[in-house]
Amino acid sequence: MDWELARDAFWPILSGGLTGTIPLTFVSFAIGLVIAVIVALLRLSPNVVLAGIGTAYVSVIRGTPLLVQLFIVFYGLPNLGVVVDPWPSAIIAFSLNVGGYAAEIVRAAILSVPRGQWEAGYTIGMGTARTLRRIVLPQAARVSVPPLSNTFISLVKDTSLASTILVTEQFRKAQEIAASNTDQFMLLYLEAALIYWIFCTVLAAGQSAIEKRLDRYVAH
Repeated sequence: MDWELARDAFWPILSGGLTGTIPLTFVSFAIGLVIAVIVALLRLSPNVVLAGIGTAYVSVIRGTPLLVQLFIVFYGLPNLGVVVDPWPSAIIAFSLNVGGYAAEIVRAAILSVPRGQWEAGYTIGMGTARTLRRIVLPQAARVSVPPLSNTFISLVKDTSLASTILVTEQFRKAQEIAASNTDQFMLLYLEAALIYWIFCTVLAAGQSAIEKRLDRYVAH
């Protein structure tokens, strides 16, 4: 193994993570979380049509591979006259995917809040929307942190798929360097894997801090 190459490649690969992988993850997760809350509320709606729309969305997203979803957005939409650049394509695909998986997490978290919390909100004059926003969602957030954190960490790794549509993120950087050093694939891909592991370890540590911060919203 060429350790000098490993040293020289470390910063370019890390830079690809800091300027590509991490921003792509945060933006996609933030948009996906908004989608997830909306879809979760649709699934909880007493309206059969709205609940059906939410259920269908979750079923389609969870029942199809992320790579296929990514290719549909980037390669498929141009057939309909809609051309989307690589970065927006990746954000759209990842956000929709996160929305489908996180929706079930959010829905389960909302359902886990005791019915008495809703009744307490109604008792002090809050409407359904305000009770949801002020009482239920903060408690549901605490319950959903561990699974949502896992979804977020998985997304960090899933962003490597964006390299297939030419998004310059961490894995794409490793591929570009490996292309001119074809006898060092193992070294460079192991280095990329190490950096992914470092990112995920740091994020997992942050999960505990967020859980502690949300503890005060839990009804005991």
